[in-house]
This record gives sequence, structure tokens and C-alpha cells, in this order.
Amino acid sequence: MTIQVGDKVPSTNFKTMTDEGPKDISSNEVFGGKKVVLFAVPGAFTPGCSKTHLPGFVVKADEIKSKGVDEIVCMAVNDAFVMGAWGQAQNAEELLMLADGNGEFTKSIGLELDASGFGMGSRAQRFGMIVDDGLITHLAIEAPGEIKVSSAEAILEIL
Repeated sequence: MTIQVGDKVPSTNFKTMTDEGPKDISSNEVFGGKKVVLFAVPGAFTPGCSKTHLPGFVVKADEIKSKGVDEIVCMAVNDAFVMGAWGQAQNAEELLMLADGNGEFTKSIGLELDASGFGMGSRAQRFGMIVDDGLITHLAIEAPGEIKVSSAEAILEIL
């Protein structure tokens, strides 16, 4: 079952890259007591994700945060090393790059994507959400191959 507006974000652990290496970070640490914009991509370094989706949030980060957002989070079913390197390559210092390495969060919210036809296994569908203190207040799931409703511009219109 796909998560919906009004639902609480499930309790899970992610990984993020630090100077000391990968670090566990809980969903409560990410979403608790904060207003968070989370967008998910099918894969780091893939064309649509690298040319459009992530760069849009990098460019619009200050504008998004000026709307009362405490944290902008980019998440993918990739490992922390890949997410860290991708964030550096994209100058995404103002974003939290989260690895859902085993896809546990993605599965728990019902937004997994079977990308095995591309040799990528199970991934996250492309989506954007706004979470206020752990409660989902907005959820936009993209149609396959599109970057519209989860783009930085679309999220800004909602904020």
C-alpha cells in the first residue's frame, strides 16, 4: 500500500556519508520536529536525476528554505558512498543526501520501482514529499520518465 498525505513517515534507518565514512541516521532524526522536503530519484548519476531533478533543488535550495523548510533531502536506493560522491559532484552541500541502500524505506512506503529491465534491480519511484514533524503533508509521485510534479519548481508552488 502506498503511503498517503496524512500518514506518518515510517520508522527506519538510512545512511549518509560523513568525513568519517557512512553513518546511520534514523527517520526520526531526519523528520522529527522539522519541516522537510524529501525527493527521491531512481538512481544517482542517471541522466534525468543528474541533469534536471537534483540540480533543480541545488539551485532553488535557498528559496525553498526561505519558505520555512528546515531540510531538503535527496534519497535513492543507492549506497552512502554513491550518494556522497553524487552530492559532491552536483555541489549539493545544502542538501542531505540519504541512502536507502536496501530499499527498506522505499518498500515501507510502497514506492518501489522494478528497474531490473535496466539492470538496476529494485529502486525508488521518482517522487517528492513535504513532511512536517514526521507527518506527510504533500506527496507527488511522478509518471514514468517525467520530472514535473516532484521538481523543485513544483514543490516551491506547494510551499
